[in-house]
Amino acid sequence: MATTAYGYQAPVDAEAALRREALALQHLPQVRLIAKRIHDRLPPYVSLDDLISTGVIGLLSAIDNFDPSLNVQLNTYAERKIRGAILDSLREADWAPRGVRQKSKLIETAIHRAKQRVGREATEEEIAAELNIPQAEYQKWLAELKSVELERLEYAGGEEASHKLLRFLPDDGESPAVIVERAELERILALAIDRMPKIERTILHLSYYEELNLREIGEVIGVHLSRVAQLRTQAILRLRSHLKRVWLTQPARKA
Repeated sequence: MATTAYGYQAPVDAEAALRREALALQHLPQVRLIAKRIHDRLPPYVSLDDLISTGVIGLLSAIDNFDPSLNVQLNTYAERKIRGAILDSLREADWAPRGVRQKSKLIETAIHRAKQRVGREATEEEIAAELNIPQAEYQKWLAELKSVELERLEYAGGEEASHKLLRFLPDDGESPAVIVERAELERILALAIDRMPKIERTILHLSYYEELNLREIGEVIGVHLSRVAQLRTQAILRLRSHLKRVWLTQPARKA
């Protein structure tokens, strides 16, 4: 094996190269599917072909580093590598304009303050009031932040996770410390989701558990696609606001 510039090992003998190529072709539809799901959450100027190309790099890394003795299916291992490669490329590209990031932080702060003021999860109108802007303007902000969840929260959760919750911890393997932290995180997120307005909870479930796109979710709940996007973004910002004050402020854990 020879290490490439992308950090994965490429086979040097012809037979291994042929096996690698065959596996890559076999799993290429998986790359396209994952790239398409991520692309559906992104602004239109992001190229789907670029995401697929980056996903292929993740797939090749998965093929070259896959260890069958770990009792994990290649497609399961590849999904993590493909998704991780695409998300890393998006973060490195710094796709979000500064103004978008600033609005995201302002909304998270407003959600927290409004919640403290009213003693429950704040409504959209109450969050807009906290921002001192009209509700219609607040909805425009949410539309601009359609893909804010890629910043820190992404689809994850084990096969047995009750909510198939959102990724927050880095993928550092399956050490006891990571397993305990992930279980605690899922507990915190599950409680936060349970306290959300029902429609936001339903949208998260359909999006991250049923893996429906925005149009499909809109058809299920009878809401226009653009409104689904706003409500999902608001739900994600609620989680981010909650995590920043509950998860990140907890004392450091010992490995």
